[in-house]
Amino acid sequence: MIMPFSDEELINPVKASLEKSIPFLERDGGGLEFLGIKNGVVYVHLIGACKGCSSSGTTLKYGLERQLKIDIHPEITLINLDGGADEFAKL
Repeated sequence: MIMPFSDEELINPVKASLEKSIPFLERDGGGLEFLGIKNGVVYVHLIGACKGCSSSGTTLKYGLERQLKIDIHPEITLINLDGGADEFAKL
């Protein structure tokens, strides 16, 4: 799969798309850190109540990732890194 945008070009649209979902996370006591984009894959770190929540995988796939696919591109993927920025730096 080749994303028709560079990682750099995706940053602002991805952040804007994720912003739409943050109120839903915060309502449940959770939150999200945007870590970055590598090779068309968006990396985030779920925080607060979202961290370790059993439904966080569902939230990622059917909430956040689905919104990104609608807003930006159907092939975009989203991955949560439990290690946050430190883990992202090692990718």
